[in-house]
Amino acid sequence: MAACSTGGTGSRDEGAARSDGIAAAAPTPSASTVTGPQSAERVDPIRLLKSDPKVSERFKADLKPCAADSYPVDASYGNLTNAPAPDVVVNVMTCGDGIGIGTYVYRGRNDGYENVFAAEDAAVYATIDRGDLIVTKQVYAKGDPVAYPSGEDVITYRWTGNRFTQHDWVHNDYSRSVGEGEGLEPAPSRSPAD
Repeated sequence: MAACSTGGTGSRDEGAARSDGIAAAAPTPSASTVTGPQSAERVDPIRLLKSDPKVSERFKADLKPCAADSYPVDASYGNLTNAPAPDVVVNVMTCGDGIGIGTYVYRGRNDGYENVFAAEDAAVYATIDRGDLIVTKQVYAKGDPVAYPSGEDVITYRWTGNRFTQHDWVHNDYSRSVGEGEGLEPAPSRSPAD
């Protein structure tokens, strides 16, 4: 671990915590300073997807468990749309290699959840980061194997009014010198004298 102070020994510089009246007078955050919900009631993401008219029928038909009742679905909860209930981000993946094939955002309403974002693309995955929706899409050039895309697009969306708008976009090209040896220089050959 790196220390924050220069020339010191890290956290040991500070010594023991104070127990006098000054330390006790430190303000504690009140409930009114905390914004947004701090816990989320869990929802059934499979039920959300199957009852959602915005999810394509082909996609619903392909949504099957990998084993027993285990669906390849992740769910994240957080504040994206300033709704009274936490928003739910649902990512659907393939069973074999865990490649994202669909991502959806559901906004809590009094009578349930409403789909406010959907991307049914190959190699897509979404996360929540400090109130932003971050969508990552793998980019494949012709001939790229599924495990080794050429790059990725990382798109940041923010809730504006009553919908998500794109706030930022970053494209990353991946190195061709990693993976299963594509683009690597051949090892030098040994001379017969070795």
